[in-house]
Amino acid sequence: MHGGALAGWLLLALCAVSGAYCLLRTRTGTPQERSTARGEALMGFGMAAMAVPAAVLTLPEWAWAVYGAVFGAAALRALRSARRGAHHLHHLVGSLAMVYMAVTMAPGAAGAGGHAGHGAAAGGAGGVPVLTGVLLLYYALYVLRSAGHLIPAGTGVASFAGGSTEGVVRGGGGGLGGGVSGVAAGGGTELTMACRLTMGIAMFAMLLTL
Repeated sequence: MHGGALAGWLLLALCAVSGAYCLLRTRTGTPQERSTARGEALMGFGMAAMAVPAAVLTLPEWAWAVYGAVFGAAALRALRSARRGAHHLHHLVGSLAMVYMAVTMAPGAAGAGGHAGHGAAAGGAGGVPVLTGVLLLYYALYVLRSAGHLIPAGTGVASFAGGSTEGVVRGGGGGLGGGVSGVAAGGGTELTMACRLTMGIAMFAMLLTL
């Protein structure tokens, strides 16, 4: 199995697991939390299907139109919900990115490679360089920000000063790490954030194949 296919299988596995976890989250929480989880599950499974190596499965032409329609509808839904929180804006960007990739990879598109899982080996699927660059920059910043939120605040400072990291996390009054850890203890927020981070990395990797 060449590198492109291996990358496709890895992306498929990560996105499918993330989608499955988000699907489990739809069983609990507030209506708003369940709605958010459904959107993230759709994104995870959609990315997993898009990442299947082309050598294993070549999607029919109509599948790309379905991708565009499904994620176009998801983008409209995220736009209507944007006033409820910034995370819906992230869903909007993600849905539009999926529409963009579907249009770019569809048969007949200029330079289309036909599949994200195959694109790395095929040398790229085309697309609009400026738009692809903007999306790559967005997801690079998103991944860095999400990764930073998963690192307990003050860990390095506490260790350097000879203090206790445990004390920093427990005390964590205004620190980001303390807040995240506190919420995670009650609702598994750290795992949710890790899931979102994984999908952000996967989206960045898929955009690199364009």
